[in-house]
Amino acid sequence: MTFMSTLYARFKTIPAPALAAFWITLAGFFFTIAMISVRKVSVDMHVLESVMFRSLFGIAFMAPWLMRRGISVIKTKRLGLLATRGTLAYFVTYFYFSAAALIPLADLTSITFTRPILGTVAAIIFLNEVAGRRRWSAIAVGFVGMLIIVRPGFVDVNLGILLVLCGVMVQTCNTIIVKKLTQTEEPDAIVLYHTLFILPLSIIPAIYVWQTPTLEQWGWFAIIGAAGVLTQSCMTRAFVVADASFVLALSYLRLPIAAFMGFAIFGEVPIIWVWIGASIICASSAYIAHRESILARTNKRQEI
Repeated sequence: MTFMSTLYARFKTIPAPALAAFWITLAGFFFTIAMISVRKVSVDMHVLESVMFRSLFGIAFMAPWLMRRGISVIKTKRLGLLATRGTLAYFVTYFYFSAAALIPLADLTSITFTRPILGTVAAIIFLNEVAGRRRWSAIAVGFVGMLIIVRPGFVDVNLGILLVLCGVMVQTCNTIIVKKLTQTEEPDAIVLYHTLFILPLSIIPAIYVWQTPTLEQWGWFAIIGAAGVLTQSCMTRAFVVADASFVLALSYLRLPIAAFMGFAIFGEVPIIWVWIGASIICASSAYIAHRESILARTNKRQEI
């Protein structure tokens, strides 16, 4: 057995909650990379072009996977649901990309943490998931942490905050759709359809604001495309291994990543409320992941 196959075999033995935490953390990292790149390129380019190139490069980065697996891997009987998801994703991408140029990364990320509240309720209603007291506790504590972070910022509700909130509401609908799709579709196929449906929707708006990118801007667009695909791929895999409400609870882990990278790249120094809130968020997420891992191992022993 080769080193990689041995590593993969061990990776598969990791409890589902821990795997979900791993995938959601990676998704948070790549999401932040995408937002950083959008801000870098949005100085001279319209955000509508960023949305289009994100999809275009995303398809390019998915092409090797499709060639290796064959066209049969994307055969589906749920094209309508995939199209709905792609259409909603276009607006989510536009809202987040526009907000990234207006507000600090830590603020943007923290505001997205209203999604677990909406998403958990939606998962219970539409997916018949059971959210135990530990999940509700993690969400409640994490939400308190988010309020601590954004409390000073809500004195003046600017356009960036409104755009993020719009993105959150639309993305909550997509969360339910993704969870339903993972029941029958392969994760990478879902990601590919995501980019395929965004592209035609983004071309016409981009033409109206077209400006030929420079060599440096082409590089940033490539990073946006790669980071976007990796974000979706990691997020989808998290939904495969765990319930939607649990995955959403763990999404609080993205905040420390965004705060650190915002400081390292743009010199955005988060105020003390960000660090207090981030500490609360990390503690709640770590606790829920630890407890769910113990429960998963216990249930596995009982099945054996």
